[in-house]
Amino acid sequence: MTAETTFGWDELPQPVEEVEHFTIPLADGTHLAARRWQPIGADAAPVPAILEYIPYRKRDKTAYRDGLSHPYVAGHGYVTVRVDLRGSGDSDGVLTDEYLQQELDDGLEVIAWLARQPWCDGTVGMIGKSWGGFNGLQLAALQPEPLGAIITVCSTDDRYADDVHYMGGCLLSDNLSWAAAMFANTSSPPDPELVGDRWKEMWLERLHGSGMWLTTWLRHQHRDDYWKHGSVCEDIGAVQIPVMAVSGWADGYSNSVFRLLSDLHDGVPRRGLVGPWSHKYPHLGVPGPAIGFLQECVRWWDRWLKGVDNGLDDEPQLLAWMQDPIGPSLDLRHRPGRWVSEPVWPSTGVEERQLGLGDAGLFANIDDAPNDARPRSTTSPLSLGLYAGKWASFTATPDLPIDQREEDGGSLNFDSTVLGEPLEILGAPVVELDLEVDRPIAMVAVRLSDRLPDGRTTRVTYGLLNLTHRDSHEHPEPLVPGQRYCVQVQLNEVAHHFGAGHRLRLQVSSSYWPVAWPSPTPVRLTVHPANSRLILPVRPARPDEEAALRPFGPPEFSEPPSTTQLAPRDYGWKVVRDLVTAETVVEILKDEGAYRLDGIGKEVHSSTEERYSFVYDNPTSVRGEVHAERAFVRGEWSVRTITRTVLTCDATNFRVRATLDAYEGETRVAAQSWDETIPRRLL
Repeated sequence: MTAETTFGWDELPQPVEEVEHFTIPLADGTHLAARRWQPIGADAAPVPAILEYIPYRKRDKTAYRDGLSHPYVAGHGYVTVRVDLRGSGDSDGVLTDEYLQQELDDGLEVIAWLARQPWCDGTVGMIGKSWGGFNGLQLAALQPEPLGAIITVCSTDDRYADDVHYMGGCLLSDNLSWAAAMFANTSSPPDPELVGDRWKEMWLERLHGSGMWLTTWLRHQHRDDYWKHGSVCEDIGAVQIPVMAVSGWADGYSNSVFRLLSDLHDGVPRRGLVGPWSHKYPHLGVPGPAIGFLQECVRWWDRWLKGVDNGLDDEPQLLAWMQDPIGPSLDLRHRPGRWVSEPVWPSTGVEERQLGLGDAGLFANIDDAPNDARPRSTTSPLSLGLYAGKWASFTATPDLPIDQREEDGGSLNFDSTVLGEPLEILGAPVVELDLEVDRPIAMVAVRLSDRLPDGRTTRVTYGLLNLTHRDSHEHPEPLVPGQRYCVQVQLNEVAHHFGAGHRLRLQVSSSYWPVAWPSPTPVRLTVHPANSRLILPVRPARPDEEAALRPFGPPEFSEPPSTTQLAPRDYGWKVVRDLVTAETVVEILKDEGAYRLDGIGKEVHSSTEERYSFVYDNPTSVRGEVHAERAFVRGEWSVRTITRTVLTCDATNFRVRATLDAYEGETRVAAQSWDETIPRRLL
């Protein structure tokens, strides 16, 4: 077998047939567009159904990815169904926000409908990455009877504390880029070949009805009922079916895997899988190694939907990629390391180790840290964070952090002594800081890095905290300048091997732009080292256990649809500093080029440009801007949308300006603009 194997639909264990388009009727008269793949003969010998329920256009935008995975799973004895959410793709209606109750109510109807079909044996599973991982958890918590197990990939149980919008109470710039992406996606039309002449009426309804999601998210700056809705952590006991939770260290959603393993109630089967990957399915994972994830999915469904005794019950609860130390890379395609496991999580095999802070750096024994260490202060420049990458990596490079020496001039840096032997961690490091600030609104960014013998420094993990949220995300309070506070910053979960001869470096800063929106005024942050500490989750290596792990197979796929690339892809990431105007700009380009889905003769183009800027050390000069274009062409039918979203601020308000233009051929058929001001609330 080669490193990757692709199967024709007739080469799978059970030959597969496809229903390219059908609709699922809902009680209110809405029809949701769907596509399914099933083993030939399933109408006479029904099998479980596997649902993927997302807004990303089944006929074009996800058609290639769907073609790699859905027929494969179908060929192993399942009917796989890909459904466009209400208001997306070729479904009726308008999509006005993520994870609304309407979406969940529709999902319950879809699950019930699937269970009634002649090709389904009455049992349903769900799988999804990102949006589909979210609603898989959310629907599981609603306990529809046919839903028997889920696989949730790159998702979260906590929509406020651990999603693309806010981190530690700090506003993420990815909140803007994600809002802009959905602004473009929800402005795209259905396909006339599937919905007929009403396509334009449906399109115009979307163009005028979807709205500006960014303003909604900005109005909810604290953890309120808006974010509690859809956060299954609010009542995790409601999830009572088996859960496989999956993510990658380069993704933004790895923390939820550990919380789900820890918090799901006793008796709920669970499995956690975290690899080196970015925001992708593991069989397509980069940085590599990608794994045979579809085989793992089939094993999961076989065990929990068909009752096959295939050994899953006896396997470790957590599998994680222990990352080997490497230098910072601008082209990280493979992340060296090895798989490690824990029978349960939290694990008794992971021990807490406390390191003290002092003038001389980090002390391996907290009792050795001096009690009279002098306070250390910084006012971090806004340029600190230019090389931090994205909150969630989608391309694995160039959106990952690079050499942290580029960032450390504006940080408080605490180095350990040279390690005499390797040190491995698995879990979430925690930093307790005794600090004070000179402003009522401030943030702190904390990074943990691996400093190589040659001085290069690789970020291992990081955490953010809006210090007004030090006691509560729901009820934040301003700081008293000059007053000392003891705060705790939990860094992202990670598995990392610090090599002998390396040093640990703890970096503390008062800003981290453009990952997070800065405080409204420059802040002088003072840390009192004597009462501060770093708590590491240390995991001793267990070579015998690791050697006994069942290895993952190589990636396997079904044969995807034929496509022709018509215009090249183009990805770019530039940092431009103008020493005359004092403006610094981060320019990010993600152009998918143009391609044709040969089977339906449809051409698709998708391009997004992001621009984040600031002028020297003026926090009210920060600006985020996203331009996105989407186009679809087949024969004489040609449509495109152009969206532009700009987010700026002053010390007391955010300002959102946006435009939308939609064209049929060369005729503009819709144009809208937004200009809204939203007060900053301790942010």
